[in-house]
Amino acid sequence: MSTPIEIELLRTNFGEHERSFARSGALVATAFRYASGVEALRIENGAGHVTLLPFQGQQVWDAQFLGRDLTMRSMFEEPLPTRDYLRTYGAFFIHCGGTAMGNPGPADTHPLHGELPNLPYQEAQLTFGEDGGGRYAELTGSGRDTLAFSHDFVARPRLRLYEGSTVIEATIEVENRASKAMAFLYLAHINFRPVDGAVLIDSVADDRTDIALRQPVLDADASEAVRAYHEAVAADPSEHRRLTAGIAVEPELVLTMQVRADADGWAHALHRHPDGGGDFVSHRPAELPFAVRWLTRSGDQDALGLVLPATAAPDGLAAAREKGQLVMIEPGGRFRASMRFGAVDQTAARALEARIAIARQGAE
Repeated sequence: MSTPIEIELLRTNFGEHERSFARSGALVATAFRYASGVEALRIENGAGHVTLLPFQGQQVWDAQFLGRDLTMRSMFEEPLPTRDYLRTYGAFFIHCGGTAMGNPGPADTHPLHGELPNLPYQEAQLTFGEDGGGRYAELTGSGRDTLAFSHDFVARPRLRLYEGSTVIEATIEVENRASKAMAFLYLAHINFRPVDGAVLIDSVADDRTDIALRQPVLDADASEAVRAYHEAVAADPSEHRRLTAGIAVEPELVLTMQVRADADGWAHALHRHPDGGGDFVSHRPAELPFAVRWLTRSGDQDALGLVLPATAAPDGLAAAREKGQLVMIEPGGRFRASMRFGAVDQTAARALEARIAIARQGAE
Protein backbone atom coordinates (compact mmCIF):
# COMPACT_ATOMS: atom_id res chain seq x y z
CA MET A 1 0.00 0.00 0.00
CA SER A 2 1.38 3.40 -0.98
CA THR A 3 1.20 6.49 1.23
CA PRO A 4 -1.72 8.69 0.10
CA ILE A 5 -0.75 11.88 -1.72
CA GLU A 6 -2.91 14.93 -0.96
CA ILE A 7 -3.12 17.88 -3.32
CA GLU A 8 -4.55 21.17 -2.05
CA LEU A 9 -6.90 22.59 -4.67
CA LEU A 10 -6.91 26.33 -5.26
CA ARG A 11 -9.33 28.27 -7.40
CA THR A 12 -6.31 29.46 -9.41
CA ASN A 13 -5.73 25.84 -10.50
CA PHE A 14 -8.84 26.09 -12.67
CA GLY A 15 -8.56 27.96 -15.94
CA GLU A 16 -10.53 28.51 -19.10
CA HIS A 17 -8.91 25.51 -20.80
CA GLU A 18 -8.97 21.96 -19.50
CA ARG A 19 -5.64 20.96 -17.98
CA SER A 20 -4.44 17.57 -16.77
CA PHE A 21 -2.47 18.01 -13.57
CA ALA A 22 -2.35 14.68 -11.69
CA ARG A 23 -2.22 10.98 -12.54
CA SER A 24 -2.02 7.62 -10.75
CA GLY A 25 -2.27 4.57 -13.00
CA ALA A 26 -5.50 4.88 -14.99
CA LEU A 27 -6.71 7.67 -12.70
CA VAL A 28 -6.30 11.06 -14.36
CA ALA A 29 -7.46 14.36 -12.83
CA THR A 30 -8.20 17.31 -15.12
CA ALA A 31 -9.11 20.82 -13.98
CA PHE A 32 -11.12 23.42 -15.88
CA ARG A 33 -13.57 26.25 -15.39
CA TYR A 34 -17.01 26.31 -17.01
CA ALA A 35 -17.94 29.38 -19.02
CA SER A 36 -20.21 30.26 -16.07
CA GLY A 37 -17.14 30.55 -13.85
CA VAL A 38 -17.76 27.39 -11.80
CA GLU A 39 -14.61 25.32 -11.16
CA ALA A 40 -14.75 21.65 -12.18
CA LEU A 41 -12.56 18.60 -11.64
CA ARG A 42 -12.87 15.70 -14.06
CA ILE A 43 -11.54 12.33 -12.90
CA GLU A 44 -11.11 9.50 -15.41
CA ASN A 45 -10.54 6.00 -14.05
CA GLY A 46 -10.41 3.62 -17.03
CA ALA A 47 -14.12 2.73 -16.78
CA GLY A 48 -15.52 6.21 -17.34
CA HIS A 49 -15.34 9.56 -15.62
CA VAL A 50 -17.00 11.89 -13.14
CA THR A 51 -17.11 15.69 -13.17
CA LEU A 52 -16.98 17.19 -9.68
CA LEU A 53 -17.55 20.73 -8.37
CA PRO A 54 -14.96 21.07 -5.59
CA PHE A 55 -16.00 24.57 -4.46
CA GLN A 56 -19.77 24.47 -5.10
CA GLY A 57 -21.50 21.90 -2.93
CA GLN A 58 -18.87 19.29 -3.82
CA GLN A 59 -21.50 18.03 -6.26
CA VAL A 60 -21.01 15.32 -8.85
CA TRP A 61 -22.20 17.34 -11.82
CA ASP A 62 -21.88 14.49 -14.31
CA ALA A 63 -21.04 10.77 -14.35
CA GLN A 64 -20.40 8.53 -17.34
CA PHE A 65 -19.68 4.80 -17.07
CA LEU A 66 -20.03 1.75 -19.31
CA GLY A 67 -20.24 4.02 -22.35
CA ARG A 68 -23.33 5.94 -21.22
CA ASP A 69 -24.32 9.05 -19.32
CA LEU A 70 -25.85 8.25 -15.95
CA THR A 71 -26.92 11.84 -15.27
CA MET A 72 -30.46 13.18 -15.46
CA ARG A 73 -31.47 15.29 -18.44
CA SER A 74 -32.14 18.87 -17.39
CA MET A 75 -32.49 22.41 -18.69
CA PHE A 76 -28.89 23.26 -17.67
CA GLU A 77 -25.88 22.66 -19.91
CA GLU A 78 -23.47 23.67 -17.14
CA PRO A 79 -23.58 24.58 -13.43
CA LEU A 80 -24.16 28.21 -12.53
CA PRO A 81 -22.56 30.10 -9.60
CA THR A 82 -25.57 30.49 -7.31
CA ARG A 83 -26.91 29.08 -4.06
CA ASP A 84 -30.47 29.07 -5.45
CA TYR A 85 -31.30 25.36 -5.81
CA LEU A 86 -33.47 25.55 -8.93
CA ARG A 87 -31.23 28.10 -10.71
CA THR A 88 -28.54 25.45 -11.29
CA TYR A 89 -30.33 22.11 -11.19
CA GLY A 90 -28.98 19.24 -13.26
CA ALA A 91 -26.29 17.47 -11.24
CA PHE A 92 -25.94 13.72 -10.85
CA PHE A 93 -25.37 13.90 -7.08
CA ILE A 94 -26.14 16.70 -4.60
CA HIS A 95 -25.77 16.84 -0.82
CA CYS A 96 -29.02 18.32 0.52
CA GLY A 97 -30.07 19.53 3.95
CA GLY A 98 -28.53 21.34 6.89
CA THR A 99 -30.92 23.20 9.16
CA ALA A 100 -33.76 22.16 6.83
CA MET A 101 -34.46 19.79 3.95
CA GLY A 102 -37.12 19.07 1.34
CA ASN A 103 -39.92 21.15 -0.07
CA PRO A 104 -40.87 23.99 2.30
CA GLY A 105 -44.36 23.51 3.70
CA PRO A 106 -46.92 26.24 4.48
CA ALA A 107 -45.29 26.89 7.87
CA ASP A 108 -41.70 26.95 6.52
CA THR A 109 -39.48 29.81 5.40
CA HIS A 110 -36.33 27.86 4.53
CA PRO A 111 -34.95 27.49 0.99
CA LEU A 112 -35.62 24.31 -0.96
CA HIS A 113 -33.36 21.53 0.41
CA GLY A 114 -31.50 23.76 2.86
CA GLU A 115 -27.95 25.11 2.84
CA LEU A 116 -25.89 22.16 1.62
CA PRO A 117 -26.69 21.82 -2.13
CA ASN A 118 -24.57 24.74 -3.39
CA LEU A 119 -22.62 25.44 -0.21
CA PRO A 120 -19.39 27.36 -0.96
CA TYR A 121 -16.34 25.35 0.11
CA GLN A 122 -13.46 27.28 1.60
CA GLU A 123 -11.08 24.33 1.23
CA ALA A 124 -10.85 21.40 -1.20
CA GLN A 125 -8.34 18.57 -1.50
CA LEU A 126 -7.74 15.77 -4.00
CA THR A 127 -6.10 12.62 -2.65
CA PHE A 128 -4.56 9.73 -4.57
CA GLY A 129 -4.09 6.53 -2.58
CA GLU A 130 -4.25 2.76 -2.61
CA ASP A 131 -5.92 0.23 -0.29
CA GLY A 132 -7.48 -3.21 -0.50
CA GLY A 133 -9.82 -1.98 -3.23
CA GLY A 134 -6.97 -0.77 -5.43
CA ARG A 135 -5.89 2.71 -6.49
CA TYR A 136 -8.36 5.50 -5.80
CA ALA A 137 -8.88 9.24 -6.18
CA GLU A 138 -10.85 11.09 -3.52
CA LEU A 139 -12.22 14.61 -3.34
CA THR A 140 -12.84 16.16 0.05
CA GLY A 141 -12.95 19.61 1.61
CA SER A 142 -14.70 21.75 4.16
CA GLY A 143 -17.51 24.26 3.83
CA ARG A 144 -18.78 26.34 6.73
CA ASP A 145 -22.25 27.86 7.02
CA THR A 146 -22.83 30.41 9.78
CA LEU A 147 -25.87 32.52 10.59
CA ALA A 148 -25.77 34.78 13.64
CA PHE A 149 -28.22 33.80 16.40
CA SER A 150 -29.03 30.61 14.47
CA HIS A 151 -26.40 28.03 13.49
CA ASP A 152 -22.74 27.35 12.76
CA PHE A 153 -21.74 24.08 11.09
CA VAL A 154 -18.97 22.65 8.90
CA ALA A 155 -19.61 20.04 6.19
CA ARG A 156 -16.84 17.63 5.20
CA PRO A 157 -17.89 15.30 2.38
CA ARG A 158 -15.77 12.67 0.64
CA LEU A 159 -16.21 11.28 -2.89
CA ARG A 160 -14.05 8.30 -3.79
CA LEU A 161 -13.57 6.60 -7.17
CA TYR A 162 -11.43 3.49 -7.64
CA GLU A 163 -9.43 2.67 -10.73
CA GLY A 164 -11.56 0.66 -13.19
CA SER A 165 -14.68 0.90 -11.02
CA THR A 166 -18.18 2.11 -11.95
CA VAL A 167 -19.06 2.81 -8.31
CA ILE A 168 -18.89 6.16 -6.50
CA GLU A 169 -18.41 5.98 -2.73
CA ALA A 170 -19.68 9.03 -0.84
CA THR A 171 -19.65 10.06 2.80
CA ILE A 172 -20.81 13.22 4.54
CA GLU A 173 -19.74 14.47 7.95
CA VAL A 174 -21.28 17.57 9.54
CA GLU A 175 -19.85 19.15 12.70
CA ASN A 176 -21.88 21.48 14.91
CA ARG A 177 -19.64 24.43 15.81
CA ALA A 178 -22.33 26.32 17.74
CA SER A 179 -22.68 26.35 21.52
CA LYS A 180 -26.18 24.87 21.41
CA ALA A 181 -27.61 21.68 19.89
CA MET A 182 -28.37 21.84 16.18
CA ALA A 183 -31.47 20.32 14.58
CA PHE A 184 -30.21 18.70 11.38
CA LEU A 185 -31.69 17.08 8.27
CA TYR A 186 -29.98 15.38 5.32
CA LEU A 187 -30.87 13.88 1.94
CA ALA A 188 -28.56 12.54 -0.79
CA HIS A 189 -30.06 13.60 -4.14
CA ILE A 190 -28.83 11.02 -6.70
CA ASN A 191 -30.34 11.76 -10.12
CA PHE A 192 -30.12 9.02 -12.75
CA ARG A 193 -31.33 9.26 -16.34
CA PRO A 194 -34.38 6.95 -16.65
CA VAL A 195 -34.29 4.21 -19.28
CA ASP A 196 -37.48 3.21 -21.09
CA GLY A 197 -38.45 -0.36 -20.27
CA ALA A 198 -36.37 -0.43 -17.08
CA VAL A 199 -37.68 -1.95 -13.85
CA LEU A 200 -37.12 -0.61 -10.32
CA ILE A 201 -36.15 -3.32 -7.84
CA ASP A 202 -35.67 -2.94 -4.07
CA SER A 203 -36.51 -4.49 -0.69
CA VAL A 204 -39.70 -2.46 -0.21
CA ALA A 205 -43.12 -4.11 0.02
CA ASP A 206 -45.68 -2.56 -2.33
CA ASP A 207 -48.15 -1.54 0.35
CA ARG A 208 -49.08 1.46 2.46
CA THR A 209 -46.99 0.18 5.36
CA ASP A 210 -43.69 0.59 3.53
CA ILE A 211 -44.64 3.28 0.99
CA ALA A 212 -46.04 6.75 1.63
CA LEU A 213 -47.13 8.52 -1.56
CA ARG A 214 -47.09 12.31 -1.72
CA GLN A 215 -50.36 13.45 -3.24
CA PRO A 216 -49.49 15.35 -6.43
CA VAL A 217 -51.09 18.69 -7.24
CA LEU A 218 -52.25 18.38 -10.85
CA ASP A 219 -52.72 21.40 -13.09
CA ALA A 220 -56.25 22.02 -14.24
CA ASP A 221 -55.17 21.32 -17.81
CA ALA A 222 -53.28 18.09 -16.99
CA SER A 223 -53.78 15.47 -19.67
CA GLU A 224 -55.85 12.36 -19.15
CA ALA A 225 -52.67 10.29 -19.49
CA VAL A 226 -50.98 12.20 -16.66
CA ARG A 227 -54.05 11.84 -14.45
CA ALA A 228 -54.34 8.16 -15.26
CA TYR A 229 -50.70 7.54 -14.31
CA HIS A 230 -50.96 9.18 -10.89
CA GLU A 231 -54.31 7.50 -10.20
CA ALA A 232 -52.85 4.09 -11.08
CA VAL A 233 -49.86 4.55 -8.74
CA ALA A 234 -52.15 5.79 -5.96
CA ALA A 235 -54.28 2.66 -6.32
CA ASP A 236 -51.30 0.29 -6.60
CA PRO A 237 -47.80 1.61 -5.77
CA SER A 238 -46.17 -1.20 -7.76
CA GLU A 239 -47.40 0.51 -10.94
CA HIS A 240 -44.50 2.96 -10.71
CA ARG A 241 -41.85 0.23 -10.99
CA ARG A 242 -41.81 -0.11 -14.78
CA LEU A 243 -40.67 2.92 -16.80
CA THR A 244 -42.81 2.95 -19.90
CA ALA A 245 -41.88 4.98 -22.97
CA GLY A 246 -44.17 7.88 -23.82
CA ILE A 247 -45.74 8.25 -20.36
CA ALA A 248 -45.09 11.67 -18.87
CA VAL A 249 -44.58 11.94 -15.11
CA GLU A 250 -45.44 15.58 -14.54
CA PRO A 251 -45.78 16.76 -11.84
CA GLU A 252 -43.13 14.69 -10.13
CA LEU A 253 -43.82 11.41 -8.37
CA VAL A 254 -42.53 11.30 -4.78
CA LEU A 255 -42.57 8.18 -2.61
CA THR A 256 -41.09 7.83 0.87
CA MET A 257 -40.20 4.21 1.58
CA GLN A 258 -39.03 2.01 4.45
CA VAL A 259 -36.35 -0.35 3.14
CA ARG A 260 -34.85 -3.56 4.55
CA ALA A 261 -31.10 -3.93 4.94
CA ASP A 262 -29.13 -7.06 4.14
CA ALA A 263 -27.02 -9.00 6.63
CA ASP A 264 -24.22 -6.43 6.27
CA GLY A 265 -26.51 -3.52 7.15
CA TRP A 266 -26.83 -2.17 3.59
CA ALA A 267 -30.04 -1.60 1.63
CA HIS A 268 -29.88 -1.76 -2.16
CA ALA A 269 -32.02 -0.53 -5.06
CA LEU A 270 -31.58 -1.39 -8.74
CA HIS A 271 -32.68 0.43 -11.91
CA ARG A 272 -32.47 -2.65 -14.15
CA HIS A 273 -32.26 -1.80 -17.82
CA PRO A 274 -33.79 -3.93 -20.60
CA ASP A 275 -30.30 -5.22 -21.52
CA GLY A 276 -29.81 -6.61 -17.99
CA GLY A 277 -27.37 -3.98 -16.76
CA GLY A 278 -28.39 -0.91 -14.82
CA ASP A 279 -27.82 1.60 -12.05
CA PHE A 280 -27.88 1.19 -8.29
CA VAL A 281 -27.90 2.93 -4.91
CA SER A 282 -26.78 1.33 -1.63
CA HIS A 283 -26.97 2.94 1.80
CA ARG A 284 -27.20 2.09 5.50
CA PRO A 285 -30.75 2.53 6.92
CA ALA A 286 -29.21 2.74 10.39
CA GLU A 287 -27.68 6.06 9.27
CA LEU A 288 -30.33 7.25 6.79
CA PRO A 289 -33.62 5.51 7.65
CA PHE A 290 -35.77 7.01 4.89
CA ALA A 291 -35.57 6.05 1.21
CA VAL A 292 -37.17 8.68 -0.99
CA ARG A 293 -37.98 7.88 -4.62
CA TRP A 294 -38.36 10.76 -7.04
CA LEU A 295 -39.35 10.55 -10.70
CA THR A 296 -40.08 13.23 -13.27
CA ARG A 297 -40.35 12.76 -17.03
CA SER A 298 -41.16 15.65 -19.32
CA GLY A 299 -39.81 17.60 -22.24
CA ASP A 300 -37.58 19.64 -19.91
CA GLN A 301 -36.45 17.16 -17.25
CA ASP A 302 -35.99 13.39 -17.29
CA ALA A 303 -34.77 12.17 -13.91
CA LEU A 304 -34.98 9.18 -11.60
CA GLY A 305 -34.10 9.46 -7.96
CA LEU A 306 -33.98 5.67 -7.58
CA VAL A 307 -33.34 6.07 -3.86
CA LEU A 308 -32.52 9.35 -2.15
CA PRO A 309 -31.27 8.20 1.29
CA ALA A 310 -32.46 10.63 3.95
CA THR A 311 -32.94 11.32 7.64
CA ALA A 312 -36.59 12.30 7.10
CA ALA A 313 -39.36 12.57 4.57
CA PRO A 314 -38.72 15.48 2.14
CA ASP A 315 -41.65 17.60 3.30
CA GLY A 316 -39.87 20.51 4.94
CA LEU A 317 -38.68 21.46 8.41
CA ALA A 318 -42.05 21.88 10.12
CA ALA A 319 -43.26 18.44 9.01
CA ALA A 320 -40.01 16.79 10.13
CA ARG A 321 -40.23 18.47 13.53
CA GLU A 322 -43.87 17.44 13.95
CA LYS A 323 -43.06 13.80 13.08
CA GLY A 324 -39.99 13.65 15.33
CA GLN A 325 -37.59 13.18 12.39
CA LEU A 326 -35.00 15.81 13.32
CA VAL A 327 -31.43 14.68 14.07
CA MET A 328 -29.96 16.59 17.01
CA ILE A 329 -26.20 17.28 16.86
CA GLU A 330 -24.81 18.38 20.19
CA PRO A 331 -22.21 21.20 20.42
CA GLY A 332 -18.97 19.81 19.00
CA GLY A 333 -20.82 16.68 17.85
CA ARG A 334 -20.89 15.21 14.37
CA PHE A 335 -23.32 13.52 12.01
CA ARG A 336 -21.96 10.98 9.53
CA ALA A 337 -23.46 8.85 6.75
CA SER A 338 -22.17 6.90 3.76
CA MET A 339 -23.54 5.50 0.50
CA ARG A 340 -22.52 3.91 -2.80
CA PHE A 341 -24.04 4.44 -6.23
CA GLY A 342 -23.24 4.11 -9.90
CA ALA A 343 -23.57 1.66 -12.79
CA VAL A 344 -23.53 -2.15 -12.94
CA ASP A 345 -23.11 -4.56 -15.85
CA GLN A 346 -25.33 -7.61 -16.34
CA THR A 347 -23.33 -9.86 -14.02
CA ALA A 348 -23.18 -7.34 -11.19
CA ALA A 349 -26.87 -6.51 -11.64
CA ARG A 350 -27.86 -10.17 -11.22
CA ALA A 351 -25.76 -10.46 -8.07
CA LEU A 352 -27.29 -7.30 -6.63
CA GLU A 353 -30.82 -8.43 -7.46
CA ALA A 354 -30.17 -11.69 -5.57
CA ARG A 355 -29.06 -9.73 -2.48
CA ILE A 356 -32.19 -7.56 -2.73
CA ALA A 357 -34.40 -10.65 -2.96
CA ILE A 358 -32.97 -12.01 0.30
CA ALA A 359 -33.52 -8.69 2.09
CA ARG A 360 -37.00 -8.35 0.58
CA GLN A 361 -38.15 -11.61 2.20
CA GLY A 362 -38.37 -9.66 5.43
CA ALA A 363 -40.74 -7.17 3.78
CA GLU A 364 -43.32 -9.71 2.66
